[in-house]
Amino acid sequence: MSSFPVHTIDSAPAQSRPALRQLEQALGLIPNVAGTMAASPVLIDAFIGVFQRVHASSLTEPQIQTLLLTNAVANASEWPVAFHTALALKQGVPPADVDAIRRGRLPEDAGLAALSALARALIGQRGRVAESDQRRFLEAGFDAAQILEVIAVVAASTITNYASSVTRPPLEAQFEAFAWHAPAA
Repeated sequence: MSSFPVHTIDSAPAQSRPALRQLEQALGLIPNVAGTMAASPVLIDAFIGVFQRVHASSLTEPQIQTLLLTNAVANASEWPVAFHTALALKQGVPPADVDAIRRGRLPEDAGLAALSALARALIGQRGRVAESDQRRFLEAGFDAAQILEVIAVVAASTITNYASSVTRPPLEAQFEAFAWHAPAA
């Protein structure tokens, strides 16, 4: 049993309610992981702030979802993998590419593969990516500023991934078809 309840707007601390309202307006629901994060107004506000900026970046929604799904898999975070699988498919990421990411492989699409590879390198090497990793990313058609945007997406998803791993929110019914279990360590 989790010691972290899934808060609603009514049950959340007063300082967390505006963030939950923003999520509900933007997504049409309050994701369970956000409901658990709402116990801390500091965390839920940080989460909302960074995600707003990420979604206002130069990256497209399919590219952002590719990164978020890659990061969730790299962090072995089950709730976010299911959630971002659904969103990636909704945003038009090819099902074969979504499946590849979920299996720890790179997508076939060259641009999505470059994003996924850079995110995996950032997470796996704790930000100390090799110059060759950066060069491959740039050669795929991205620019240097977008390397920094990928760092912002990694930072944003780290909040969700870690919060999910700690709070273990239940998976919503609409994401159950995309349930994923981390491989044994």
